Amino acid sequence: MSLDPPHYIFSLQNNIRARPISWEGAVRAKTITDADLKKIKSIDKVRKEQRKQAIEADVDSFVALLLGGSGSQSIFEAAAKRQDIIQYMLVLTSDLIDDIPSLTDALVQHPAPFKPFLPLLKASSNPEEAIPLLTSAVLASLLSYALTQPSKSPSQIDEALPQVFSYLAALGKSTDPGLQDIAVIEYSSVLRSKKSRRLFWKQRKETVDPLFDILRSASGASKDQDSTLWSGGASVRSESTLSGNVGLQLLYHVLLVIWQLSFEGELVGDGLQDEHDIIILYTHLLRISPKEKTTRLLLSTLKNLLDSNRNSLLPTAVLARLPTLLGSLKTRHLTDPDALEDLEALTELLEDYTKTQTTFDEYAAEVQSGHLRWSPPHRNATFWRENARRILEENKGELPRKLAEILSKSWENDKQVLAIGCNDVACLVKEVPEKRSQLEKLGLKGRVMELMQEADETVRWESLRAVGEWLRYSFESNMKSDLPIR
Repeated sequence: MSLDPPHYIFSLQNNIRARPISWEGAVRAKTITDADLKKIKSIDKVRKEQRKQAIEADVDSFVALLLGGSGSQSIFEAAAKRQDIIQYMLVLTSDLIDDIPSLTDALVQHPAPFKPFLPLLKASSNPEEAIPLLTSAVLASLLSYALTQPSKSPSQIDEALPQVFSYLAALGKSTDPGLQDIAVIEYSSVLRSKKSRRLFWKQRKETVDPLFDILRSASGASKDQDSTLWSGGASVRSESTLSGNVGLQLLYHVLLVIWQLSFEGELVGDGLQDEHDIIILYTHLLRISPKEKTTRLLLSTLKNLLDSNRNSLLPTAVLARLPTLLGSLKTRHLTDPDALEDLEALTELLEDYTKTQTTFDEYAAEVQSGHLRWSPPHRNATFWRENARRILEENKGELPRKLAEILSKSWENDKQVLAIGCNDVACLVKEVPEKRSQLEKLGLKGRVMELMQEADETVRWESLRAVGEWLRYSFESNMKSDLPIR
């Protein structure tokens, strides 16, 4: 899928094309040679067909002009002190790569196709500086082509990709939507191969994390406000702008990049869930999706991730109430055939999974997700009578350990998690009192006692109930030990 160039880059390129360049002065100053000037004039400000004919008649000499070779410098190295020439040639190079495939093919077969451009990425620390922005566009186009072709210089790709990703990551962290859009569009052009996607994931603290900041902003929840997502509390602000002033086009481009990454689902699925709660976030974005094109990408990404991580992610999808949402999506009258196909595939996948699940599985999945909500098992006395011992003993006490981990957090933006955790502790103590020491060793007794001082009334009540159960059984045990022996 090829995207139009970002508006910011497009405007910058048009501005530079209109600027006059004193080429003859550059020759007199020996910045460029007469031969360089003849080549440039043969392709500059001429019709596309004439430009194509000139280059195809002597491809090698134009490769040498742009990249150097046979002892000659690249024009980008020769004219390093002339920023106007560098800018102009970067724009011209972008045009040539887009318009003349034979030249692009010859460029990527050069022994060092990216060498003249990589230093230009570091020309300025200002993210709005023209030369690095124009250079990133050239490198993204060249890498996009090189990654899909047999290459004589794979080590050159290995060297260039991390540097391009790091530069684009800095744009992605910007608060300027125009610069963010440049980053995600150029990411997308490069993420067309397994190699680039795996490296992108390897650098995920730089590359992926800022994209999820944008998605969370669009959803109406920050990283520490998961309760907004679990409750489905955010909404779309307008047709063109979502929460956090995230534009629809930027949202679409970010979703496109994550969709491309999802083709490495086995590699990235659990990491995306652990680090970004992608299942609940995408379920929420699907609920508020303003356009069919964003709905299509959300559905396809979920399908890729769930299909390749069934054991770990399907329980979370059920907990996030994705099956219910998919049912309501069928009433939206989607027309996109890919979206309809993915909707059907997701529905079948989740139906097959839920047919085999028990209430215990539902509860275990919720605890393992790291986020509690008032789902039916928590208030169901029969559930606790039948499952409390299993909860404590299954997988060597894995679930109570996870419950202790959940309760150890402050949950400043979602205090109900603490209340639910205290409820569960109370139920475990009530049903299996002889296992109290196991819970004490995990620090749960001390933690529920601390929570009796919480400002939130519900947390105080549930913690008091948990402590009450503990004290009740402790008192009964003491009474039995004090009875006289007959």
